[in-house]
Amino acid sequence: MGRKTTGRSSRRSSASTSPPTETAPPSRRSRAGARHQGAESARDLPTEEVRTSTGTARLVPDPDGSTGVTLLVNGVPSSHLDLADPGLLTFEYMQQMAAVLAVLPTGPLRVVHLGAAGCTLARYVEHERPDSRQIAVDLDADLVARVREWFALPRAPRLRLRAGDARTELATLPDASADVVVRDVFAGDTTPEHVTTAGFVRDVLRVLRPGGVYLANCADRPPLALVRAELATAVSALTSDGRAERGVWDDVGLIAEPGQLKGRRYGNLVLVAVRSSPSTSHGPGGGSTHAGLDLRDATLARTLRSLPVPATLLTGEEARRFAGTAVPLEDPPAPASPGDPAAPLPPDGATHPGASAADGRRAVGQPEG
Repeated sequence: MGRKTTGRSSRRSSASTSPPTETAPPSRRSRAGARHQGAESARDLPTEEVRTSTGTARLVPDPDGSTGVTLLVNGVPSSHLDLADPGLLTFEYMQQMAAVLAVLPTGPLRVVHLGAAGCTLARYVEHERPDSRQIAVDLDADLVARVREWFALPRAPRLRLRAGDARTELATLPDASADVVVRDVFAGDTTPEHVTTAGFVRDVLRVLRPGGVYLANCADRPPLALVRAELATAVSALTSDGRAERGVWDDVGLIAEPGQLKGRRYGNLVLVAVRSSPSTSHGPGGGSTHAGLDLRDATLARTLRSLPVPATLLTGEEARRFAGTAVPLEDPPAPASPGDPAAPLPPDGATHPGASAADGRRAVGQPEG
């Protein structure tokens, strides 16, 4: 879920380092020789509403007659893809996430996407960093199958699609196995509580390699109480290994359009958290340095300012002041005694906007794409 930039010439991500592909037919064959499936034109895609495990999905071609298409899930814009150009990102929050990915060390990445929808960001990563290995999770098993059918997605092992609850699937992944974990999980216009807690973020950090990055799409409205709490939650998770809180704030950031930070409108903000490496050293003033992403990097700030909708990054003391007195989000308490029934996780509802918790159907254990 996110707001799109306007004007086709401005919609390509400023973080993209690969040339646009509109001028030549896109390659449909992977480096390993497995042919990509999917439509080459919006005319090849269905226009009627399709039933899915959590509701409905519909594909809407861009009105300018281009190769762009928007995936609506339960009537809500969930993903936008350009069938001819995987390097084109139109949702503002995805452009901001791409700016972060652009300053990571060169080469393939191992990325986990919690909330797959149309796999827009996964296509982008494959385009920008060939030979990356990615896992994308969505609660809606039918949507997972449809997306693989509709769009030219990398085949396994480059991109594995899993149907299941985001937190449940995260728990199955090995320690230190990912460079990036992306959370883009929604039920309606909100993120399910069980993927916002300190316990969830600690599991994200477990899966991340030292220097790895957690990116979370946070939708909030003034006075931004939820995103302030999510900032405090990330710091709480990062300090669980005994690190001093003051130094941790340099490893946490919030990206947004300046007007959002001033509480002018509802919208998407991107939370960034970096898992420090064992070689972390605390510099003057409590800051930290590590082999991974430095959120104080001037290149990142410059890239964010140059986006079609300029964005700013709060980190360090600025992020701490923005969070204020917000309290970290925690999981519900465990049952009082061993005899009590196991307390279930709050329902996911969907890994995309528009589906109520009651509509969700778990589909853990489906074959990978």
